[in-house]
Amino acid sequence: MGAPKAALRIGGATFIARVIDGLAAARLDPIVVVAGAHREAVTEALPGRDHVRVIVNRAPERGQLSSLKVGLEELLMTAPNVAGVVVALVDHAMVTRATVAALVHAAREDPAPIIVPSYAGRRGHPIVFMRPVWAELLATPDSDSARAVVRRDATRVREVPVDDLGVVRDFDTPEDLMVAPHG
Repeated sequence: MGAPKAALRIGGATFIARVIDGLAAARLDPIVVVAGAHREAVTEALPGRDHVRVIVNRAPERGQLSSLKVGLEELLMTAPNVAGVVVALVDHAMVTRATVAALVHAAREDPAPIIVPSYAGRRGHPIVFMRPVWAELLATPDSDSARAVVRRDATRVREVPVDDLGVVRDFDTPEDLMVAPHG
């Protein structure tokens, strides 16, 4: 993208601010952001959000799963009563607050081990991982992905259909950003 994704702007806010606002609107606590090489850019993109804890993945080259592991380890140490985690990716900045709320509601009502949103039959992000699968995520090789854990046993995955293109719409190139709605 030519710049840290977290600091890019869409719809009047930075990517990271949009993601965090969705999590905060669902009253999630704590909110932990795992930053890699661009911690300063991430922190600067979060003004006025003192309730957000930014931690660093000191080896982001190990891959996306390594960042998830850093976040899970932080929660295991500092939030022993947390029942699940909503894993929201910064490149899915257009996910609506309603979608995050629907996933959190599903986790509280009928806590399947893994809860994923789906739009028009396609699974997307964010994903809820309840505590019973955390050890499995932590044991998964960094060269793999969280998707491997999701696919390992279909009986423990609950899909929540949503009317939100944002769950399957990620931003990986400048061209992706050019065709995005900016409202």
